[in-house]
Amino acid sequence: MSQPTPTPQKAPEMPADTPDAAAQFVARYKAESPAREAWRMFRRNIPALVGTAMLMLIIGLTLYGTLIYTGDPFDIVWAPHEAPFVEPDFPLGTDYLGRDLMAGLLSGGGPTLAVGAAAAALTMVIGISMGALSGFYGGWVDNLLMRITEFFQVLPALLFAMVLVTLFSPSLITIAIAIGVVSWPQTARLTRAEFLKIKELEYVTAARAIGAGNGRIMWRVILPNALPPLIVSATLTIGVAILFEAGLSFLGLGDPNVMSWGLMIGANRDYILDAWWPVTFPGLAIFFTVFSVSLIGDGLNDAFNPKLRER
Repeated sequence: MSQPTPTPQKAPEMPADTPDAAAQFVARYKAESPAREAWRMFRRNIPALVGTAMLMLIIGLTLYGTLIYTGDPFDIVWAPHEAPFVEPDFPLGTDYLGRDLMAGLLSGGGPTLAVGAAAAALTMVIGISMGALSGFYGGWVDNLLMRITEFFQVLPALLFAMVLVTLFSPSLITIAIAIGVVSWPQTARLTRAEFLKIKELEYVTAARAIGAGNGRIMWRVILPNALPPLIVSATLTIGVAILFEAGLSFLGLGDPNVMSWGLMIGANRDYILDAWWPVTFPGLAIFFTVFSVSLIGDGLNDAFNPKLRER
């Protein structure tokens, strides 16, 4: 007795309900680039988005606040230690000399953020250069550069920065250079670790096999793949540099001709028991700035960490 012939099953078809259904079907299963995936993870991180919004608000007030609220932060405009929210013309009150605190906050944010960004950039340049050379070449180059790194690492960072600023005239450039010089060892060690790991991978060997030189391999092949943790490190370095600048200004080593948040705290620290607001408001500005940068750094760390990504 003959068996009935089974009816062949049709293969599943791509959805075709709409004209672009095929494109959506392909895009859904298309491999996502690492940068796009990191951005997707970052967007889903609520604290990181809050930090980004806070930092953008602070930068916006710093850049454009003085256009709306005009006034020289060094001008004596009212009685000393006017309490906040009493005089409408001076909503945050005045300091011990009678200077407007609102004008000081809006004007002092620019130099503080500029010093932080410049010091972080210098830190990354020195640290990445030292770490890349050390990790790539190894041998005596590695030993020499790591001994130099250890020498700078064991020095008290704030004390060393104070010495550098004292030796030269205090200015924003001097402060930024001093902070960058004392802050690079950690970045150098992180870069060295990434180069030691990546230089043994197959695509680096393939680049060397096709005739790529050492410089091209270091800066065009290895460094782009080592950037994710370095980007996180650079973000956190900005917050550390802002705290450094505030500390130096608090100790009287800031530029006296440029208003900054640290200078405001340092100038009014002797009167904190009599008037809390000249120290509290710039302190809160520094706190929220560093806090927002830290939230962004944590978000970038989660976004670039493969173990935390949803596959």
